[in-house]
Amino acid sequence: MTAHERPVVFIHGLWLHATSWDPWVELFREAGYAPSAPGWPGEADTVDAARERADDVAGLGIDDVTNHYAAVIDGLPQAPVLVGHSFGGLIAEKLLGQGKAAAAVAIDPAQIKGVLPLPLAQLRAGLPALGNPANRNRAVSLTAKEFRFGFGNAVSEEESDALFERWTIPSPAKPLFQAAAANFSLHSEAAVDTDNSTRGPLLLISGLEDHTVPDVVTRSTLKQYRGSTAVTELKQFEGRGHSLTIDAGWTEVAKAVLGWLDEHGL
Repeated sequence: MTAHERPVVFIHGLWLHATSWDPWVELFREAGYAPSAPGWPGEADTVDAARERADDVAGLGIDDVTNHYAAVIDGLPQAPVLVGHSFGGLIAEKLLGQGKAAAAVAIDPAQIKGVLPLPLAQLRAGLPALGNPANRNRAVSLTAKEFRFGFGNAVSEEESDALFERWTIPSPAKPLFQAAAANFSLHSEAAVDTDNSTRGPLLLISGLEDHTVPDVVTRSTLKQYRGSTAVTELKQFEGRGHSLTIDAGWTEVAKAVLGWLDEHGL
């Protein structure tokens, strides 16, 4: 098996369906990889079905999702590259730290344990779930207005609304509660083995206009890896928000990821 036949597993975050990765899957397949984008446990196969069956994902936590993708990885012919967005980025980091992947790319990744900055924009973006403690074990949906603030703030309102209609689904609120309390929990599920020096390369990507995971959070995440000698790099994209994996500029990000993988022989 050559490097460019390597499996690539795409992991989405909250409020986006797995099929939102379809353009990436096609591009990576054309580049010679073996890509797939499995949904979260319990996630229906289509956006419409996921919207109708919100309770199927209610109560899922970070470890539930991480273990689900670990099982996917165990069925692959070799260690994959993981590409995760938002909470998918956090999960990719966890799996890389566990030695489950050859490399990982975490795009606007949710904050891991140890990250201290909590900007006001991030607090506001999390309010649809965190604003009601009873949401912890529920699945929560965004409104178009909430999506506009948390995801589509760097694109036109028209494009934001179109992305909302095409890709959004209800998602479990529990991971947000777990990440918010991570630094107060001894055994937080948001913890990552950032000291692992035997893991593969990690690329963190930040959209500088992101409200949901502001750049200061991603830069703080980078600092958590200072105890590891493994490759850990950061790439920032000006004028990009949390929708950078699905909006009209997604190819810029995807091609940067492909270039980084090529640089590292992956």
